[in-house]
Amino acid sequence: MECKIIARIHSDFPTKFGIPRQSGLAETKAEIIFEPGYASEDAVRGLEGYSYIWLIWEFSESVGKKVHPTVRPPRLGGNTRVGVFATRSPFRPNPIGLSSVRLDSVEIREGTGPVLHVTGADLMDGTPIFDIKPYLVYADSHPDASSGFVDSAARRSLTVQYRLADGLDPALIFSEDRLNALTEVLSQDPRPSYQKDPERIYGMSFAGHEVKFRVEGEMLTVTEITPAAD
Repeated sequence: MECKIIARIHSDFPTKFGIPRQSGLAETKAEIIFEPGYASEDAVRGLEGYSYIWLIWEFSESVGKKVHPTVRPPRLGGNTRVGVFATRSPFRPNPIGLSSVRLDSVEIREGTGPVLHVTGADLMDGTPIFDIKPYLVYADSHPDASSGFVDSAARRSLTVQYRLADGLDPALIFSEDRLNALTEVLSQDPRPSYQKDPERIYGMSFAGHEVKFRVEGEMLTVTEITPAAD
């Protein structure tokens, strides 16, 4: 079976580091733009009636990588192995991702066709999308479901403060929506689970900027925000 790329997402994350580990964890904004041949108004007719949609997409950065039957989930500290099919690891026999995102609006853009504005995506900029399906509350929502080891693994939330070396207010760099999204992403501790050095400065790309931060205990401090190099 050949999977056709029907669209690509355009997000504020040009690299993998810093992307939310699951969809819906942060109010990250993105656009879905259809590829030529699929940019049809008819194909999205009625989609505006849904609050959420499913995205079926490719872990494009994992294509060709070696796959193992077990992986080490970050939620378990990166030290415990579980079966790959009991996780959402990107290293899978078929590198396919599944995300539920909020559909904010459907725009018909001149010269482009339909553009889907979504919130809560956990996809890197340019990620290829294979399919889009509506989220159905009566079939897709299971409030009483168990979530395996995720239920027992503590969900960590850091306090985020901005102490930029140049004294600049981050609100002058990012819009309110983007700053809130960045703060949410950082509060979930984007560092690899095995890195705990309080003196280490980490960097992530976000919305055309390089964001540098360090973590000490439960406090994450953003120390620098600079425009990304072209």
